[in-house]
Amino acid sequence: MRRFIILCFIGIGIAFTSCRSDFNFEPNVGNLAFSKDTVYLDTIFKKIGSSTYTLKVYNKTNKNIAIPTIKLAKGLTSKYRMMVDGMQGENGKIFNNVELLANDSLYIFIETTFEENTPTPTEFLYTDQIQFGAGNDFQKVELVTLIQDAYFIYPNRVNAVYDEVPIAFGENNTVITTRGRNLVHNHPDNGDEFTFKVDKPYVVYGYASVPSNETLTIPAGARVHFHADSGLIVQNNATLKIEGTLAHEVVFEGDRLEPFYSDVPGQWGFIYLRQGSKNHSINHLTLKNASVGLLVAENVGTPLEISNSQIYDCSNLGIYAQNANIKGSNLVINNAGQAALACTYGGNYSFIHCTFNNNWPSSKQVAVLVDNYYVDYVNEVAVQYPNNLTQATFTNCIIYGFNPKEISLNKATSDSYLFNYKFNNCLMRYYSPQANPLFDFTSTANYANCIINQDPKFDNTSKNKLNLTEGSSAINTGMNLSPNFIDILENPRPTAPNPNPDIGAYQFKP
Repeated sequence: MRRFIILCFIGIGIAFTSCRSDFNFEPNVGNLAFSKDTVYLDTIFKKIGSSTYTLKVYNKTNKNIAIPTIKLAKGLTSKYRMMVDGMQGENGKIFNNVELLANDSLYIFIETTFEENTPTPTEFLYTDQIQFGAGNDFQKVELVTLIQDAYFIYPNRVNAVYDEVPIAFGENNTVITTRGRNLVHNHPDNGDEFTFKVDKPYVVYGYASVPSNETLTIPAGARVHFHADSGLIVQNNATLKIEGTLAHEVVFEGDRLEPFYSDVPGQWGFIYLRQGSKNHSINHLTLKNASVGLLVAENVGTPLEISNSQIYDCSNLGIYAQNANIKGSNLVINNAGQAALACTYGGNYSFIHCTFNNNWPSSKQVAVLVDNYYVDYVNEVAVQYPNNLTQATFTNCIIYGFNPKEISLNKATSDSYLFNYKFNNCLMRYYSPQANPLFDFTSTANYANCIINQDPKFDNTSKNKLNLTEGSSAINTGMNLSPNFIDILENPRPTAPNPNPDIGAYQFKP
């Protein structure tokens, strides 16, 4: 027994000696390896933090090492900040005696935020280095960021209370507000905010509001970026004019410029044309990554005219119309969580040469929804409130997508309200084993020369390329609407008596 105890103590002593040798760290002698030699932080706006970027550092030797210093070359004045293996260091800029085991690695996470006037107005490329070592004996990894200046629209704040703008009416006509501010004619930084400029993009925080009796004009080439939970509201008696061209379109999107965010839905709120707003026109707009692209409510006077425009990757709806008046031509809407186009609670709609597609991965999404009522609950009982659908006419339109039924037509139970709809020379996806009188494709009152359940053969829907490819059933099967009618890319369509034009927003080009 005594010999066994002595042997145990000897074994324990050897074990402790062995463990201590494992944690002997030698100073780094420049043998680190890196996952990249330059970290490019994608373009950001001033005052908006970047995404977090990762650098991996390897010790490929058989010795434990201690890196004397990991620091930013510009020290505490650097606009970058780091986290090294979960450590904050000195203000995220300097880290001393960082230990790294043999054949092991560590992670460095890098971010940046730029305030106004940094860098200077003529210096938009900001660089720095991460240095590993001590003194003049160090290894380095370059950091590069492009900073883009912008016009900023954000709500004012007094004593932690932000400006609010009206967005809806509650019970007893109480006004519901949201964080935002009205545009003004003489903003100290932005000048006249009712005519956007094109020399710099705009970045909107909260909701920018066009007050009553004002017109917001957005000229060709303007870029507008919306922060999370932000958007644009056009109030009663106010007007929105978007004047893009093919060569210089207007773009609405989120404020994250990194490529990862280029097709992420739901990054910002919506464009809301409120009840009583009027005389809107939209030409050559590309809108993407919103929750709802356009929300149009009861503009029962002059219709919203939207043409040559694209709405992509909205988390809920591309266009959400409530008893609205809309004329659309050469309009493309692709992918939305519920419907690419929703014409609800009646209204008056005409769409010519439009493409509505929805490949959202859900069994309930549709490309087009049309109804003439809404449902509310009174004492927990569903009550239907109907309204007149004066017109919903689709001519030379593609209505397609992932699901068997990409069209949803829903008529109020009361026959006292109009439900007028017509599809002329449309290519549509609809299959249901159950008969529905609203989808009687033999009815000439509602359907004329329509193509049902044939693939339009889009180029690439996942990349929002909805132009037609060889063999599409949409080619030469539209109604001839000549003369002088062009597609969304300003390609001429055939004129009579030549072959019929293609269905959808794009004329096929071999």
